[in-house]
Amino acid sequence: MRRPLLSTLAAAVVLVAGCAGAPEPSTIAATAVAPLLPGAEAITSAPAAEGTGSCDTEATLAPTTQPRPGAMPAGSAMAAIIANGRLRVGVDQNTYMFGFRNPSTGRLEGFDIDLAREIARDLFGDPDKIELRSVTAADRIPLLQEKKVDMIVRTFSATCERRREVDFSSVYYRAAQRIAAPRGAGIGNGAGLAGKRVCVAKGTTAAAPLFTLPTPPTVLGVTNWTDCLVALQQGTVDAISGDEPILAGLVAQDRNLEVVGDPIGAGAYAVGVPRGSDELVRFVNGVLDRARTDGTWQRIYAQHLSTLGPSQGPPVPRYVG
Repeated sequence: MRRPLLSTLAAAVVLVAGCAGAPEPSTIAATAVAPLLPGAEAITSAPAAEGTGSCDTEATLAPTTQPRPGAMPAGSAMAAIIANGRLRVGVDQNTYMFGFRNPSTGRLEGFDIDLAREIARDLFGDPDKIELRSVTAADRIPLLQEKKVDMIVRTFSATCERRREVDFSSVYYRAAQRIAAPRGAGIGNGAGLAGKRVCVAKGTTAAAPLFTLPTPPTVLGVTNWTDCLVALQQGTVDAISGDEPILAGLVAQDRNLEVVGDPIGAGAYAVGVPRGSDELVRFVNGVLDRARTDGTWQRIYAQHLSTLGPSQGPPVPRYVG
């Protein structure tokens, strides 16, 4: 009964012996290359920076007497929203702390999300009368122009260029733009980006300060800020530059990163609405005024942004009419 096994072993010995004198296969050297993320592209010219241009980027319309929830003036943009049964808001789902999808609950959460719910609360008397639509930074203005959303609450800063296309509320949050890099990478400030590859989100103003550095880095634009984190982990870029709370959210997801250097720019977030929506701008500013004075702003800061340090308080609005 053992002969078949012995025959098999013998054949294996012969096969190995026969291969012993054969030349070893040659080794082909290869270098692993991480492909660019879908939608990633080089940014070769600076967008308009925040605070530049001939306009007052923070000027906005003062609120008037705030209507009661559910009782909006006939013919107003707010009445149209009420008739639609829900507030359609463009938000982010990829920016930790401001707008992200909680993997445990599947719900969108963050500072911007809660602020949008406060607007729905003052419209309907119910913060859940809201439809949150995940949008990219590059799609914010087109969606407002096409009126596929009623407003954008997505770390959206007013610039003179953007103000020619949409309207803005008062500023509800200020942020400094900084740099995030791997610990020990030798990047400590803007000067350290010389000869490096830096990631930003397309459709934002984050690339602008990078082009003002003495030796501008190579800039890669991606769809979402989390794509920057992936690009950095894959070695496609050397650093990320964006607003400090956005970078802090990325660091919270990868402790090998750190935020470094002095600010190289600044951001001032406001709610974006379709151009010509004066009544809606005044209404949203009324909601923001309430949130500033009744403790709502401080509450949602403490809930979502406390890791950034003590709150400096909500920005003071700049009303011009």
